[in-house]
Amino acid sequence: MSRNFAQLIRCSYCNFNKYIPRENNDPMMTECLQRETETLLQLSQVSCITSVFFGGGTPSLAHPSTIAAVLESVSRRAYLSDKAEVTLEVNPTPVGKSKLEDYCRAGVNRFSIGVQSLQDGDLKILGRDHSPHQALQTVEEARRLCPGRVSVDVMFGRPKQSAESWENELSELLRVCDDHVSLYQLTLERGTQLFKQVLGGEVTMPAEDVTAEMYQCARRTLHQHGFLQYEVSNFARHKAVSHHNTSYWKGRQYIGVGPGAHGRFVPRGEGGVVREARTQTLEPDVWIREVQQRGHGTRRRIQLSHLELLEEVLVMGMRMSKGINHKHWELFSPQLGLHEVFGTSNDIQELLQSGQLILDDRGLRCSWDGLALLDSILPALLVMLERQISQRLQRDHHADGQTKRISNPQ
Repeated sequence: MSRNFAQLIRCSYCNFNKYIPRENNDPMMTECLQRETETLLQLSQVSCITSVFFGGGTPSLAHPSTIAAVLESVSRRAYLSDKAEVTLEVNPTPVGKSKLEDYCRAGVNRFSIGVQSLQDGDLKILGRDHSPHQALQTVEEARRLCPGRVSVDVMFGRPKQSAESWENELSELLRVCDDHVSLYQLTLERGTQLFKQVLGGEVTMPAEDVTAEMYQCARRTLHQHGFLQYEVSNFARHKAVSHHNTSYWKGRQYIGVGPGAHGRFVPRGEGGVVREARTQTLEPDVWIREVQQRGHGTRRRIQLSHLELLEEVLVMGMRMSKGINHKHWELFSPQLGLHEVFGTSNDIQELLQSGQLILDDRGLRCSWDGLALLDSILPALLVMLERQISQRLQRDHHADGQTKRISNPQ
């Protein structure tokens, strides 16, 4: 689930849904979140919810009662186990820290904390409204409340950052963090303040080879501290993986609730049999009106073709260090197995022979070196997938034509 709560300070680097409310509309927003949750759960006819994620914008600005209300709505329409993972993204400010205990009482059992940097100057450039000290205090309090279930987000490739300073910063972070770390390379998003600053020459970004070195350095350092890389950007020890995000990468269905949220599910409640990509209305005021009028604020619905679904399964699955196993692929592609799709291409053979890609009895996955080069590997895999599916459709169409001619000899 996604929810974009009111945010008064804009980060310079992200284009998440942000808005400044004209008035305190918490009660109305809570009521609409509950109503949309129930509408979409009923539409999906899902019987069991395994995880709930409050993220996007700054959900930790929300009142804990809002979190409790949404979870109550989930429980009314589907089974929400006591063991279900309920994650809240937290901005590590004094306000965010002060509400952690109340969030736990509301039903949250995992925190994802946007530390981003332990450098004062970088936090200012990024437009963050917390200090390194506040971030570390928030992590400490979250660990006290949810030991083993606290994730720390940290960003590399920041303006003027060097590989050496990054290594020192990571070592400092590892002294205080819990059992999950998410690494993100700073990317420039069009329309953001940082994008304009870089374009205008006010801010310089590290070179590509430097950011590549930072990534490899982080992988080695985290591995030395007992963290296993289970996804391109995510590392965990003591089996503290994010079950919610893992469900994305495994191509499972999910429901997006709130302004600008995204979802992927089959609307069985209205007779649907095909998975849809659904996007909720972005503007909060408009979204509220739509929910009040029709129970949900879905702005766009796109039925995913078989190829589009397989492309998502491939792109998301290859992000995981385990890749895609044969049984999992077969759930989505019973006619064409991994060997049939990817085993005959010369381009793929080159990747296999170079050791970047592995296709064996376990399935398809990147090697340790290949995972760092995933963006350059995926295009070849996607081209091959499209080619094989297209050829399969042509064969099926030709076979249908032959059948009709045989059954209608006149």
